Amino acid sequence: MTTPQDPAPQDPIPQDPGPDGILDEFDATAGSYDRLVGANPGYHRHLTLSARRLRLPDEGRGLRLLDIGCGTGASTAALLRAAPRARIVAVDGSREMLAHARRKSWPDTVEFVHARMDRLTEVGVTGPFDGILAAYLVRNLPDAEAGLAALLALLRPGAGLAVHEYSVRGRIPARLVWNAVCWSIIIPAGRVATGRTDLHRYLWRSVLDFDSTAVLEQRMRAVGFTGVRRHRMTGWQRGIVHTFLGHRPLRTRGRTW
Repeated sequence: MTTPQDPAPQDPIPQDPGPDGILDEFDATAGSYDRLVGANPGYHRHLTLSARRLRLPDEGRGLRLLDIGCGTGASTAALLRAAPRARIVAVDGSREMLAHARRKSWPDTVEFVHARMDRLTEVGVTGPFDGILAAYLVRNLPDAEAGLAALLALLRPGAGLAVHEYSVRGRIPARLVWNAVCWSIIIPAGRVATGRTDLHRYLWRSVLDFDSTAVLEQRMRAVGFTGVRRHRMTGWQRGIVHTFLGHRPLRTRGRTW
């Protein structure tokens, strides 16, 4: 008998496709992505909540912000709602997801850039930034600590990073809810919308395999973030999706900024 903790027997457990494979899957599902996430109660509201938790002053006036892993622009819109007067650089490695983002209506203070995270400098995306939002990104990086360290280096001293991410490891109720939602809603909906389930089964598996909240917080501290703390979401994603906040220290290698 299949339980919510087990994959459906007709669907083999997906293997980690690697960075290029993940981008290919995002490219293939870009056309239906907005419709699928729009059916998730609280999806856009929770992204906005994470962006606002950066506590950007004066509606972002004079600030330069980075939305890393912007996808089709949902996180960009969240950052814009939190800081409507800021300049925002939105970056994604999926060409098709970014194409869908660019087709939407944006103020001229928002710039979209196609690049993988490990190639930002090649396309001219350099710091310092006054704040960074990384939504559903860290879990997909081949080396989470290296990625967090790279984000730290992009921040202005004293500026903050908001990691908006799934984490259910070590919490049985959260894992049970996640399994049930994936196999009863997310994966079937992905099949209906796109005719394929690889990305959605990867999403299911990657969340189960990802860091616990304590481990991710420790990773952030280990690469140099200070004041690391975590905030929960509301609704069915309570205990499943979190905002992890950290700041680049004002004092670096004996220098006070």
